[in-house]
Amino acid sequence: MQISSPVLLAIALSAVLAACVSAGGAAPPFYSDHTRLLFVLDASGKEHPIETAAAWSQRRDHILANMQEVMGPLPDRSEFDSVPLNVQTLEETRGDGFIRRKIEYSSLRDDRVRAWLFLPTGGAERRAAVLCLHQTTSIGKDEPAGLGGKDSLHYALELARRGYVTLAPDYPYFGEHTEYDPYAHGYVSGTMKAIVDNMRAVDVLQSLPQVDANRIGSIGHSLGGHNTVFTAAFEERIKAAVSNCGFNAFPKYYGGNLKGWSSNKYMPRIAERYPTPERMPFDFPDVIAAIAPRACLAIAPVHDSNFEISGVRDCIRAAKPVYALLGAPAKLKAYYPECEHSFPPRSRTVAYEWLDLHLK
Repeated sequence: MQISSPVLLAIALSAVLAACVSAGGAAPPFYSDHTRLLFVLDASGKEHPIETAAAWSQRRDHILANMQEVMGPLPDRSEFDSVPLNVQTLEETRGDGFIRRKIEYSSLRDDRVRAWLFLPTGGAERRAAVLCLHQTTSIGKDEPAGLGGKDSLHYALELARRGYVTLAPDYPYFGEHTEYDPYAHGYVSGTMKAIVDNMRAVDVLQSLPQVDANRIGSIGHSLGGHNTVFTAAFEERIKAAVSNCGFNAFPKYYGGNLKGWSSNKYMPRIAERYPTPERMPFDFPDVIAAIAPRACLAIAPVHDSNFEISGVRDCIRAAKPVYALLGAPAKLKAYYPECEHSFPPRSRTVAYEWLDLHLK
């Protein structure tokens, strides 16, 4: 396949950004204890306590830079702005209280993403919108859209019936997004490619006349759960996030075995450079804290065999002082239901009420 000149430019930009993040003295400080968030390291490695929001912003910058050490560089906003969305409707169906459209839109670097868009009917007011990110499933976006899979994971459909505009895109390698090779187009991880696609999804939502651009959230189960918090860390237009069965601290992920995070769908650099939690430049306490002071709900089942619950508690406990510092202690919450790796009715009710509280 011949790569077009815009793609070559994008790859060159990726290389430049990677060099800025990773090269020499520009590398971000390494924080060995990710549960201690209220200090910042200077160039000499000296700790300075964080007592103000301005001081926190420097630590947050370090967190995002360290995430990019593993995920690869986030493209500059100018790259987003240079690519028209070119949203196209491929099919449309009317349901009970909503219109469902399959749409396709431009991401970056010669890629098009398909997604299910739900538009509630009735009333002309602008509505809150939720980005609905699917779990690990071959049908991708179809599951949250209610077109297959488990009824308990049809949250794009359920939230549309609740009055939200919802958008459920395919994650790379799933659904109708299996032909594009992110690595041939300058990406370092499937994770960063998904973050970019999700940021473009927010662009799509903000372009819709039915959407209040200031009231956008994100929700996801499992893969969709950590996809949600990764995206929210970088994408400040997401005002409320819900992660169900999405993460725990790396030392407690299968006893610190990070192999599951290092496939091409996620972050291959983990296997190449950071095979143990002690060597990882970031952990989930950092990710959750980077979302502050925006609303974040972690739903972590007590019997989740994928993400052991004490590791979730560690993350929430570490991030709470950051939310308190920024004057938003009530915007970080965890719910620990008595169930396994699932999204049962009570958990979904908690999730939807959280989105109502912060978006409606």
